[in-house]
Amino acid sequence: MIFHVASLGCARNLVDSESMTGRLLAAGHEITEDPAGAEVIVVNTCSFIESAVNESIDTILELARHKTQGVCGRMIVTGCLPERFREEIVSSLPEVDMFLGTGAYDRIVEAVREHGDRPRCILPDPDALKSSSEVLPRAGQPSPMSYLKIAEGCDRHCTYCIIPKLRGRQKSRPLKKIVQEAAALVRSGVKELVLVAQETTAYGKDIGLSNGLTHLLQALSAISSDVWIRMLYGHPESMDDTLIKTMHHADNICSYFDIPIQHASNRILKKMGRQYQKEDLFRLFDRIRSIAGDACLRTTVITGFPGETESDFDELFSCIEKIRFDHLGVFNYSDSEDLASHGLAQHVPEEVAMARHDAIMSRQMDISTENNEKYLNQTVPVLIEEMPEKGLYIGRTVFQAPEVDGITYVHKDGLTIGEFTDVRITETLEYDLTGEAL
Repeated sequence: MIFHVASLGCARNLVDSESMTGRLLAAGHEITEDPAGAEVIVVNTCSFIESAVNESIDTILELARHKTQGVCGRMIVTGCLPERFREEIVSSLPEVDMFLGTGAYDRIVEAVREHGDRPRCILPDPDALKSSSEVLPRAGQPSPMSYLKIAEGCDRHCTYCIIPKLRGRQKSRPLKKIVQEAAALVRSGVKELVLVAQETTAYGKDIGLSNGLTHLLQALSAISSDVWIRMLYGHPESMDDTLIKTMHHADNICSYFDIPIQHASNRILKKMGRQYQKEDLFRLFDRIRSIAGDACLRTTVITGFPGETESDFDELFSCIEKIRFDHLGVFNYSDSEDLASHGLAQHVPEEVAMARHDAIMSRQMDISTENNEKYLNQTVPVLIEEMPEKGLYIGRTVFQAPEVDGITYVHKDGLTIGEFTDVRITETLEYDLTGEAL
């Protein structure tokens, strides 16, 4: 069968999509980037927030037209959308032939192959999925960067988050298996490994590893000195000095600290189910900067959480101004009846949440602009990833994570995609940099 995979949502979803693609290719099927030529279309969905749900449904309906206008005879929807809405989704999307929940990614070959009166919605317990202990088959677009999922699920109970319901409890992959997969990716030409999980810094706690992420980073760093190792999705409570020192001192581990704080009002943090306070955040980021003075700090926050007053927002805004993150993302609170936070009093009007969102982003743009100015006339290594036109390349520095941060434009002829090059920065913008390769 010729198949097409559409992957929506976060980097963790992309790893799942690549794993399903790898399984299908190993089973003898053929992939196409053109859905019009696919006999089977797979849509791996996200349903973390309302906008992600809407995007998933829109994508399914858009691709479903190939069942009447093309050669597609089978559509399979996988991931968080069927896991969240379960059997009720079957009647809502009659265009779909089979739904696989987050515990059924390993059933993708069966779902493509089988026809007839099979169950149309397969929803095993996500904690029953055993692939986390395997060296997963991976297949995707050739890229100098690859995400490496080190754990699945989450043991925390933040009131705004649906992930524990969709992905189950935390399940760390065996360190040896992760290293084997990483080594295979490096042999294939990958130059940057980006570690992802729901709470990356909690890696190993569920399988009895002490300082699990530190040990994993050290093992990955030893694979090759010519590969960057980056961590995303840390948590303030599971970031310790040992980990900070490891990330700072190893030459090929990016001193890049992605730690979503979500808020800085103690009152709102308590309502969110976050077990730390504003004072803890200041101590943490002060400690990171004292240990790793050149550290790059990234975070995400939520505006408009139920009960957020102007005073609460002012605390968040002040925190952002004082810490001066290098990169920052903002989400408006997304409500749903199946969230614990739905029952909280004093929901914030959407227009108020958006105004607060815009105020933070406006201030952060100024902070990012000022932070970037320190790179002017500096020489930094850049991983070259694209060549949009002759003499112009696009790449990233150590302090620019893929997809979520800015990029670096590089002027030069004859550079190689997937290689590092030293670049002298000649112009700084709000989020991006421009330079000349040496």
